[in-house]
Amino acid sequence: MSIVFETHSWSEDNDRGIATGWNQGKLSPRGRTLAGELGDRRRNDDIDAVFTSDLRRAVETAEVAFAGRSNAGKSSAINTLTRQRKLARTGRTPGRTQLINHFALETAGRFLVDLPGYGYAQVSKDKQRNWQRAMSEYLVGRDPLRGLIMVMDIRHPMTPIDHQLIELQQSGHSDLHVLLTKSDKVSRGERLRTLEKVRRELETLGVEATLQDFSALRKEGIDDVHAVLDHWLFGVPLA
Repeated sequence: MSIVFETHSWSEDNDRGIATGWNQGKLSPRGRTLAGELGDRRRNDDIDAVFTSDLRRAVETAEVAFAGRSNAGKSSAINTLTRQRKLARTGRTPGRTQLINHFALETAGRFLVDLPGYGYAQVSKDKQRNWQRAMSEYLVGRDPLRGLIMVMDIRHPMTPIDHQLIELQQSGHSDLHVLLTKSDKVSRGERLRTLEKVRRELETLGVEATLQDFSALRKEGIDDVHAVLDHWLFGVPLA
């Protein structure tokens, strides 16, 4: 059995900010849990190119998206959660994710989605506008979207652009889970204070969301995220 990952461009291939080109490759599964449904990526020569003219037709049923400010640790979080090193692109240069990347689980019609990083100052104004338009279309109008995982650096949570994305998410129908990454960079006391501060801020905004801290480096918080993903994608009750 195999798993497929699918990637399509969002920024420059057409005037809607979402492209028509797809890349499709195979992944090998690793067990029966959600994390195990995404296994080791095969060699690059296993990748084939396919094309579609309709983004909405390409993905159906249920998907969970990851979004985060550039350099917040989104790609590292995705790689840790899926037990892979290079599924989502990481690097020293922020803002490397400039595609909407769909990763298909072994269960038919279930996808994880890596959204483009936002807030990187060196991105052109045109690309920033394209990003804003693409995110609005996706978060508000994407029917299969069950939930959004908002990735924030625990040292710099709830920036103005985070507020902007949450506002878009709230205009749609998906649920929200806030993931405060890089918790290994702060003390336990600081983690608890930041969690409470963000919880109060979301409550003040009238935003209903679940919230946790996370460390890709120390592999902390993985089970909590998997529980949220299982709930959104497979209907498993939250404990």
